[in-house]
This record gives sequence, C-alpha cells and structure tokens, in this order.
Amino acid sequence: MTAPASVRPVRRIGLFGGSFDPVHQGHRALADAAMAQLGLDELRWVVAGQPWQKQGRLLAPAADRLAMVEAAIAGAPGQRVERIEVDRAGPSYTIDTVTALQAAAGSGDDWWLLIGQDQHANFCSWRDWPALLGRVGLAVAARDGIAPQPPAGLAAVPHRWQVLHMPAHPASATTIRRRLAGGEAATHLAPDWLAPGVADLIERRGLYHPVPAQPVDRPASPDAGPISASNGVPQQRP
Repeated sequence: MTAPASVRPVRRIGLFGGSFDPVHQGHRALADAAMAQLGLDELRWVVAGQPWQKQGRLLAPAADRLAMVEAAIAGAPGQRVERIEVDRAGPSYTIDTVTALQAAAGSGDDWWLLIGQDQHANFCSWRDWPALLGRVGLAVAARDGIAPQPPAGLAAVPHRWQVLHMPAHPASATTIRRRLAGGEAATHLAPDWLAPGVADLIERRGLYHPVPAQPVDRPASPDAGPISASNGVPQQRP
C-alpha cells in the first residue's frame, strides 16, 4: 500500500512593501501588529526599487535601505527582508511582485498585503488591482483610531480585508529626512523614532545629512564666471 502524500500546512504570509526611506519605528509597530492580529507565520518586508508612485523622487541607495530594514527587524521572529523589487529593473508594481512570489512559493498559502489608509483609499489606481484582490487579502492599518472604509470602486468588488488596530505613532520618514538634512544626528531620534541599529547605520554611512562643501579645482580668470558653493545644501530627498 502506498503511503498518502504528506500535505504541507497552509502558511499565512504577509507582504509589507515600501521605500523605507528610512525605515522607522512606526513601520516596525505596524509589522508587529500584523504578525499578532493576522496570525502570520511570516512577514516579508518588500523594499521597493523604484516605486511607480514616486517616480522622479531620488531615494537613498537600495543597498542602504535594505540594510536599514535588516537592522530594524533584527531579532524579530518570522520577519525578513524581500529584495525582489530591488533586483527587478524598472518601476515596481505590486501585482508583478505578488505573482512572482506566489509562483516561487507554490500554491496553498494565505497571502496578506499590508497597506495604510491612504493606499486603501487609492487602491483602484493600482495596476491590475482586481487581479491583485484575487491573490491577497488586504490588511489596512487604522489611523488615529479611525476605522478605514473602502472607496466605492473597491467596495463593489468582493475581496478579503481586515483592519489592523495599532496605537498612533508620530514617526514620519519625511520629518526624519528633514531633521537629518538640517544637521541633527540620527542618534537623537533613537529609540523612539529610529531603531538604534538604524540610527547607527545612518550615521556611519552619512545618509540624509547635509552634503559637505567640495573643493573646487578651477583657475581664476575673468572668463571663469562665479563659483557657486554647495556648502550646507541637503541631499535631494524630499
């Protein structure tokens, strides 16, 4: 008699995508909430290469953003970095990422996509969003205690979704970049806004800080024109 084939248990896998420029403690709080409230076996932080929503914006180098996420989730059970979008050329579309990851993992798993309320409200602008709904459930982070509601177009399409409840967190990547560009040390933002390992990495690699003045090797002459100094000009990361 042939023994029955073993059945692989269904895994619950979460995908948390973003530029993480930089990753902060609010991101980590959302990830931890998703692990607990969705009962995830695994959460993959999908670091974006060039997000299509942010074309024209200069991000920190992908290698640095990957390293920051690694530092932010160090020691977190079940959480890991996924670099598929960094390694893919061109704009990053979620439907392409999900399709590729599911093909590599095989069938039978339960996939969830973590999104914020702004992404939830604009979900119908995403590429092939109805097909994406057939592949993943949506886990929507509640903001400031306000329960998210799907927009009309999204509500008209049957899909799985769940609200993630988490305390409000003040950290903002935009504010962090602005403060660092103004000369503040990243260590001043740890541990409340930045994980200590992330703050240390930012300092060691000089990320988001003002660009130092560069010496100009140029002969003085009446035709040379003015020499513009770059001292104190922040890196172009809005």
